[in-house]
Formats: sequence, C-alpha cells, structure tokens
Amino acid sequence: MEIRPITPRYAVSPQITVEDVPAIAEAGFVKVICNRPNAEVPEIMQSDAIGDAVRAAGLEYEVLELTHQTMTPENVAKQRDMAENCSGPVLAYCASGTRCSVVWALGQCDQMSTDEILTATTNAGYQLEQLRPTLDQLRNTSD
Repeated sequence: MEIRPITPRYAVSPQITVEDVPAIAEAGFVKVICNRPNAEVPEIMQSDAIGDAVRAAGLEYEVLELTHQTMTPENVAKQRDMAENCSGPVLAYCASGTRCSVVWALGQCDQMSTDEILTATTNAGYQLEQLRPTLDQLRNTSD
C-alpha cells in the first residue's frame, strides 16, 4: 500500500487489500472511499470485501465507482461531499490513485487556483498537467 497525501485531510492510494486496513486505521484515517469499479478487480478486492474490513476496523466506508465516462460534475460533487463530511482524514483508492486525484482536482476549482491544485497533485506523485485547460475552464465558471 502506498498512501499519497494530497492535503492533510485527503490522501489517495492504489488498490488496497483487506490486509492494509489496520495500517490505514493506525495512520488516522476516519473514512475510506473506493473509486474503483468492481468489474476491474477479483472478488477478494471488490468493494464489499474491502468495505467489510474497513467497517470492522471502525472506519467509515463509501463507494463511488469512477471511470472516464462517470467522471461527471455530479460525481465530482459527490466525492467532494463524501470527503468533506467526516470528522477527519480520508483515504480514497482506485487502481493507481489517479482517478481519486483527478476527481479531487476537479472538485477544488472553486477553492484553489489551478496552479495550487496541480502543485498538490504533483507533490503526491500525480502529474495532471493535461487537466489544466479543464481546471481553468471550471475555475472561470465558478468565479
């Protein structure tokens, strides 16, 4: 497991396993968000199996399966709401952490500059410069 903080309250990771859950809890996360569709992984790594382990550890667990086709404004808003409406740090995961980073970036356009967003994702290891035109456009419509 490779946890990559984007902000003090939002971190991303490639696919996690049931065995990773104790370390996630020990790291202080209060919620885990799964952004990986079940169709991409074997049953042992699907959201039900991971979710059972996360909840058994006393953490909140949410599922918002994301693909390029489902990266909609509504789902961006849902992700932001799930991340903001909890009492502490959130860990979101998908195959590589990229989708979790992209959905976070798209949801920050009314709070951060494009440069601040891209610096945060770059510092976490996700090069999202290709999103700059989209982020700029979203920022212009949220002003």
